[in-house]
Amino acid sequence: MLQFITNASDRYSITEEVRMVIEGGCRWVQLRMKDASYDEMKATALDIIPICKENDIILVIDDNVELVNELRVHGVHLGKEDMDPRKAREILGPHAIIGVTANTADDIMSFRGMDVDYVGVGPFRPTTTKKRLAPVIGLDGYRNIVKTVRDAGCQLPLVAIGGITLEDVGEIMATGVQGIAVSGAIINAPDPVNYTESLITALQSRN
Repeated sequence: MLQFITNASDRYSITEEVRMVIEGGCRWVQLRMKDASYDEMKATALDIIPICKENDIILVIDDNVELVNELRVHGVHLGKEDMDPRKAREILGPHAIIGVTANTADDIMSFRGMDVDYVGVGPFRPTTTKKRLAPVIGLDGYRNIVKTVRDAGCQLPLVAIGGITLEDVGEIMATGVQGIAVSGAIINAPDPVNYTESLITALQSRN
């Protein structure tokens, strides 16, 4: 599974980014606009919602449970300092997708018993698209995290995130995670559509 995370750039608008990754075959988009106001994020969401609906794309919004509830998109992704996922579930109801962020096996296990749908685990390596990075995990870190949580009986889907490139896909997926989230590598590629297609192909070869 590939999740694309939007990031403001000098090259493309967020709407352009979303169009390109959809053309490249990505079926899951996270709208992340960390420094934007509610109204700015809402305006961008309203631009991309029709594109996502036309192409049957899953759309989640980073952090902003209130906006997710207003616009009725698929769900929300919550960082460590965002709303408690139990409160988000109360607000959004049983059918919303709720993703959460983790950096360690203990972080992941803390979500056991909560109604969350996936855990974004990172960062894989340093990345410029996110501020206040947690400690870098690396391949060995993912292997250890996956083994620890699975041995403990925790089956939450794990999505690797943070500085991931096409060349990393095979080794990352071999650690036992269920998917990857990519932002900068796609946006900064010479041809984002082709790069997205290549990521999808690399992921499919691991199935």
